Order: sequence, then structure tokens, then C-alpha cells
Amino acid sequence: MPVATESIMINALTIDVEDYFQVSAFAPVIARSSWERMPCRVERNIDRILALLDERQIHATFFTLGWIAERYPAMTKRIVDNGHELASHGYAHHRVTELDQKQFQNDIAHSKKLLEDIGSVAVIGYRAPSFSINDQNLWALDCLEAAGYQYSSSIYPVIHDHYGMPEAPRFAFHPSQSGRLLELPVTTVRMLGRNFPVGGGGYFRFWPYFLSRWFLQTVNQNDQQSAIFYFHPWEIDPDQPRVKGIGFKTRFRHYVNLGRMEDRLRLLTQQFAWGRMDHIFLKDTA
Repeated sequence: MPVATESIMINALTIDVEDYFQVSAFAPVIARSSWERMPCRVERNIDRILALLDERQIHATFFTLGWIAERYPAMTKRIVDNGHELASHGYAHHRVTELDQKQFQNDIAHSKKLLEDIGSVAVIGYRAPSFSINDQNLWALDCLEAAGYQYSSSIYPVIHDHYGMPEAPRFAFHPSQSGRLLELPVTTVRMLGRNFPVGGGGYFRFWPYFLSRWFLQTVNQNDQQSAIFYFHPWEIDPDQPRVKGIGFKTRFRHYVNLGRMEDRLRLLTQQFAWGRMDHIFLKDTA
């Protein structure tokens, strides 16, 4: 479901609004009960992101944790006031795989109402923490539809040790017969018989920039599809506190090239056209 303006493909720029200590990989060493005592850095990082987007005249989608919005309502309102889409990332970054159906229903309903009350806008989009909807919990998509969400961006069609549903469609699809909920998978490139993750995050920090650019150009030009790119506020923050007690793989994934991320984002926003998820994929909301 690509969108082009004057032959320029518009891609979706998305930000998963969570702080550095809330990432799923740190859950074994940072308990949720300790979050209140952690030094938060999300507000300063969001303000830097808002300034960058304003400079480039780009509107994006901010998948925001209810826990963050509750503590930083003024920041949440700034996101909306700057013309960006406010969407849900759940309340406290529980992976869907950690919740039963009732717990998930409560989580998505609570976070939706909370964000709508703070932002004074309708919240129609959802992204599962750590892309944790897969072939074992597709009931979650029915729950999202019933809760009033119009789209989800929760499936990553890749092979990964923490998430992934490699057999899922690579591009937008309706997972149920009703056709009311649209699933928008994070972008991949098909090569050598498999899907390669190129939608952002640690992959964007790890790949050389020219390779990420080529991947996105391939999706726009060869697949004729809008790409969906994501990153986190903590990824532009190389001075964030270092978490102790984590393994080498987790440490590498989280901290690799943090110091280069902001410059790469500036290049990305200069070399591609970007917009909000709802404006690109749900024309009635544009």
C-alpha cells in the first residue's frame, strides 16, 4: 500500500517512546518495580527528536508507553502539538508473550484511554513491545480490533532470537476476515531466500549507512512500497547510564554506534521522504 507524491515514495517514520532501562533485553537485571528510581532521560531525547523533525518539516508516529505518558504529560502533548501521531506501545512494555488474553485486553484498553486523555486525540495505532505478536498469539490482533485500534505494527517477518514471524507477509495485510484491523509489518528486504531486517533500531546502527540507504531504496523502487522505519529515543543518547550485569550480546546490541545514530538520522531524513503511519496507510485519517 505505497503512497507516492510527485513520484516520491513517502515512508513511515516511527519512534518507540520508552527509556533506556525499559528495553526488554534489560528485564532480567532491571525490575519494573525499580523503574521509579532510575534516572529518566526520555524527555530530553524526545525534545531533540522533535527539534530534528521540525527542522526537516517531518511528521512521524510516536508509539508511546502509557507509563511514560503518565509521567511526562507535557512532553506527550508537545508530540501532538507538533503535528505528530500519538499511538500506543502498551502501558509498561510487557511483551504480548508475557500476557494472557485478559491481561492483554486490559493493557491495550488502559494505555489507549490514558494516551487519549493526555493527548486529546484519538489513538488508533499500536505496536507491541519487542514486536511480540507472532503465530502463537495471533488472538492479540482480534483484541486490538475489538478495542478500537485501526492498525497494528507489531509483526516483524524475520528470524530473531527474541521475536519474529518470518512466514508473515512483508507488507500491509488484514489479518482477519472483517478487514477492519490493518497489520503493518516493519520493513524487510528479501534476499537469498530470506527476509533481512532493515526497518531501523539496532540494525540501522549496525549496518553501514550506505547499506541501510540501499535497502530502503530497494523497497521503494523494486517493491514499490513505503518503508516503515523505527528507532528509540535512547538510541540518540550515547551518554546514557551503562547497565551492569548484562551479557556481551545484549551489551553490543544496545550500545553499538549510539554516538553515530543522530548523524545517521539526519542523513536519513534528508535523503528520503517521511510521514505518519496513519496518513500513509489509512487515507481517511490524512
